Amino acid sequence: MSNPQQLQTEHDWQSLINAASEQVYRVAVRSPLDRMQKLSDALDANVFLKREDRQPVFSFKLRGAINKMAALDADARANGVICSSAGNHAQGVALAAKLHQCRAVIVMPVTTPSIKVDAVRALGAEVRLAGDNYDAAETNAHEVAAREDLTFIHPFNDANVIAGQATIGRELIEQMREPPDAVFVPIGGGGLAAGIAVAIRDRWPNTQLIGVEPIESASMRRALDAGHPVQLESVGLFADGVAVRQVGDLTFSVCQQLLDDVITVSTDATCAAIRDIYEDSRTVVEPAGALAIAGIRQWRSRRAGQSLVALCCGANLNFDRLRHIAERAAVGERREALFAVHIAEQPGSFRAFCRALGDVGITEFNYRHTTDSVARIFVGVALTEGLPEQRRLLARIVDAGYEAHDLSDNELAQLHIRHLAGGRMRVAGERLYRFEFPERPGALAAFLDALGHDWDVTLFHYRNHGSDYGRVLVGLKPVGTTTDIDQRLSALGYRYTNETDNPAYQMFLT
Repeated sequence: MSNPQQLQTEHDWQSLINAASEQVYRVAVRSPLDRMQKLSDALDANVFLKREDRQPVFSFKLRGAINKMAALDADARANGVICSSAGNHAQGVALAAKLHQCRAVIVMPVTTPSIKVDAVRALGAEVRLAGDNYDAAETNAHEVAAREDLTFIHPFNDANVIAGQATIGRELIEQMREPPDAVFVPIGGGGLAAGIAVAIRDRWPNTQLIGVEPIESASMRRALDAGHPVQLESVGLFADGVAVRQVGDLTFSVCQQLLDDVITVSTDATCAAIRDIYEDSRTVVEPAGALAIAGIRQWRSRRAGQSLVALCCGANLNFDRLRHIAERAAVGERREALFAVHIAEQPGSFRAFCRALGDVGITEFNYRHTTDSVARIFVGVALTEGLPEQRRLLARIVDAGYEAHDLSDNELAQLHIRHLAGGRMRVAGERLYRFEFPERPGALAAFLDALGHDWDVTLFHYRNHGSDYGRVLVGLKPVGTTTDIDQRLSALGYRYTNETDNPAYQMFLT
């Protein structure tokens, strides 16, 4: 870590930040710094969230864009500007161009969430979709800039852009009564981290500055390890706001000298952090916006009583991604364990396994009758004590005589197998029922007890969706000649519908 004065041979950062402060607040707001009460209690620390999701475009990016636009000469603004962006920088440039009444062309990857594309168009900019990632979009943008005489506004590797983002650091200095122990900043291309660093390093020399990246897009971590910017072969798109294959030479230089460390976090940890922020603020942020909180959770130097600041960089999230995030968050926080278990394919074995599992909260259960002697079930279990409890549950299942596998960290299982478990099997005499089970301990046991020994479970599919009633699909067949299933189910009191004649069942499950 170096003194910021060493960086001023090329740029007088404090003068640039002073100038940026005169421009940025024409549109940007001084974002709040909120204490996260629940997370602070959970970590025995004082965790603060710098809420850049509260900006007019729900992201910090407008700061750098506005400052860069103001620094252009009149001719450049008259000809128009262009940028490449996955969305947040695009909205900042579009808003800045609208403020100065100049043309803005935004080149976005085709993978950009529609909420960001629509937001840019709503600001009056011209959107062009090109390439599968940021780098391909940037290449296209440079070609268009040369062809149409437009000024390219880089999303991070520009001194004026960095100075605009640095105004966040100035606000932090004003908002904190005393220097925090550490500040965590998400990193994509490095503009935000560089801006925070040049703003606060000389004022808070003892504060740890920690960059946070997704494991699958760790371009700054790789650059620091190599000693120079390197291009990643591929990047993950889950945290699309930081999906950058190569950091800038300027942002790298600043981060290399001023950051104390750059750590990486998993997708599951990021989803868990999104949940943390929601539970404290009732705000759903985008994956990039939760990286800093994920970093705080896994920071090995964290100690009790520390004051920790996380930068929430944005909240531009497609609504249809929420289900995936919720499912991954449960595993990321170790609130759910996923197991694959072999049980005997014979009447009563399903009930025997449930009893062996004990009084635990079932979050998911998938089973389909087979013609083999062994059936394979996929089961999710709610956890309250994290990884130690997960290991105890697996040991309990194995000690009961079952072959079992822990799939909690298995990417294939989480993304696909949990939705495909089961399959087609023609079972003579099978009936299909759709139930609403009350979400309470013992509901499944009561159901199995009501069936007795005269009805065999041939299919079972359940996933907890956080409501008062669980949606359960069950296949049943009589063991003997009994036909009293409707009477038994009515006496049980669970709402149900006979779906045996449903064409979806006939086509895909039999």
